Amino acid sequence: MRLVSWNVNGLRAVARKDNLKDAFALDPDVLCLQEIKAMPEQLPADVRSIDGYHAAFNPAERKGYSGTAIYSKRQVPVSSGLGLPHFDIEGRVQVADFDDFLLYNIYYPNGKASDLRLQYKLDFYESFYEHVLMAVDSGRDVVICGDVNTAHKPIDLARPRENEKVSGFLPIERAFLDRFLEAGFVDTFRMFNDAGEHYTWWDMITRARERNVGWRIDYFFVNKRLAPKVIEAAIHPDIMGSDHCPVSLTLAI
Repeated sequence: MRLVSWNVNGLRAVARKDNLKDAFALDPDVLCLQEIKAMPEQLPADVRSIDGYHAAFNPAERKGYSGTAIYSKRQVPVSSGLGLPHFDIEGRVQVADFDDFLLYNIYYPNGKASDLRLQYKLDFYESFYEHVLMAVDSGRDVVICGDVNTAHKPIDLARPRENEKVSGFLPIERAFLDRFLEAGFVDTFRMFNDAGEHYTWWDMITRARERNVGWRIDYFFVNKRLAPKVIEAAIHPDIMGSDHCPVSLTLAI
């Protein structure tokens, strides 16, 4: 089973540039999108409905902002949110139940705008951590994908020293990922690749992608019990259309 996750930074724009087809060319069983920035009714008909897939959208209340979407070959129940209105209004969480596992499609907040948004991000991290631990403790296996908006280790960004005081690489943000992995979740890309210079986001203003001056902030995590079924995890920097590139996970399910 192949899963693909991509922060599209505007679903309408990616579709207009004809790059959405490149993600579907990976032949995902499930495609998870973040930062769709659109209500379903604002999307072209051929984006709302893709042949061979069932679509579920979770837009933010605020137009042109945030939001998530899941396209799945198999029709499964999909719920939205964590049950916490101050987070759920931003359309950041979808949960699809595939029987063998729960799939979390998440667009984690960005903390760069202000101290208030940084605290919002940290509060979101904590609330999600408690939520997903409860799911695992209840006996469910989980796959978690999305734009985490934090690079975990110095190897996960091109210029760690210059960004130590920038949200996205702050010690307090990285400590959450430490705690997340210590709780038994696995960064699937690092199961297969422990090298640097593998990034998923590049600053468009500085044309950083051309120089591969990037950050690895898009992840697939699984709980430890599910990890033996992971057979591949990859980054797809050749797929354009967004300031992020897709990441993928293949499970023996």
